Amino acid sequence: MVTSSKLKETEIGYRGSKSKILNIPIPNRSFVKEQRVDGSWFLIKNLRCTLMDFERNYPTRILSKQLSIRTFSTSDFKSKLNPWFVTGFTDAEVSFCTTIYKNKAYKTGWVVRSFYQIGLNQQDSSLIYQLKDFFGGIGTISLDKKANVLKYSVASLNELSSIVIPQFKKYPLLTQKGADFLLFEQIVEHMNKGAHLTANGLKQIINIKASMNTGLSDIIKSEFSNKINPAKRGYIQSNFIPDPKWVSGFVSGEGNLDVGIKKSKNIIGYQVYLRFRISQHARDASLMELIIKYLGAGRLERDYRKPALYLVITKFSEVNQIVIPFFNKYPISGIKYLDYLD
Repeated sequence: MVTSSKLKETEIGYRGSKSKILNIPIPNRSFVKEQRVDGSWFLIKNLRCTLMDFERNYPTRILSKQLSIRTFSTSDFKSKLNPWFVTGFTDAEVSFCTTIYKNKAYKTGWVVRSFYQIGLNQQDSSLIYQLKDFFGGIGTISLDKKANVLKYSVASLNELSSIVIPQFKKYPLLTQKGADFLLFEQIVEHMNKGAHLTANGLKQIINIKASMNTGLSDIIKSEFSNKINPAKRGYIQSNFIPDPKWVSGFVSGEGNLDVGIKKSKNIIGYQVYLRFRISQHARDASLMELIIKYLGAGRLERDYRKPALYLVITKFSEVNQIVIPFFNKYPISGIKYLDYLD
C-alpha cells in the first residue's frame, strides 16, 4: 500500500547526499535531530540529542562541548567493501555521467568526457576512500571546500572499460540507474573507438546522452536542434534482491534512521518511537516493494508534491526483530553506521 503525507519535518543524519527528496511529511509529529557538534562523534552510552520542539522547556541546558565525546576516525571503517555493497551504494549515490562542452581546439569544436562520480559530505571521507580502494586505487579524489563535499571520480577510458564497467556487468544495478549505466557503457565504447573525435560519432554520442540522466544542456539542444534523435532507453526490471549486502549498500546511501516524538494520551503526553526509512524516486516503486518483501516488513509512503517514494518501518517489533538484526549481520558503512549504532 502507498500512502501520502502532507507536513514537512526536520531530517536526521544528513550526510550531504545527492538526493533532494528526503523530506517525509508526517502530521502532528516532531523529530529528534541528533547533534554531532564540531565534527566530533560519541559512543552510544553518551548519546546526546536535542529535542527540536521541546528543548526550550528544559530548566537546564548542557553545552555540547561539556559532554564526553570521541573523535571520528577513518580507521573505524577500513574493511574491504563487498562488490554487492558497492552496487547497492552506487544505485543510491553514484552517477554515470557524460559531459559535452565547446572547445575550439578540437576538430569537432566539442569535448566529450565520461565519469563514474560521487560526491559526499567531507564527514564521509572514509567511505570515499574505501570506494577508491575497492576499485584498486584508480580515479581521483578532490575537495570542494565551499560545499564541504569530497568527490571521487574515474574518468580514464581505459579504467572505465577495464575496471568500473565490468563491476556493474557482473553485479548489476537494480534501480533505473541501471538504464543510465547501459547508455553510459555505449558512450564509453564509442569513445574507445575515437567516435567522439568525429562529427558523426559526436552526433551518435549526443543521441545517447539525450536519454541519460537529465538529458542535454540547452546549448547542445540549440546547436544540434535538427539533428537530435534520442536513443532508446531501457527499463530495469528487478525480480529479486541478489544479496543482502546490496541492501546494506543501498541503505548506506538512501537509508535514514531517526527517533520520533509524537503527542500521546499516555501519562507524560508524548510517545517516543524509532523509524527506519529508505527514499527513492517514484520510478523505482516496484523495487521498493521488492525490498519490503525481502525484509518482510515496511510500507510505502508517497510524496505527491514530487516524484518520491519512502519505504517506512516504525513498528517497534519490526525494528527490533528485523531491522536491527539485519544490519548487525550486514552492516551499514560510512558515517550513517554511527547513526545506526545510536
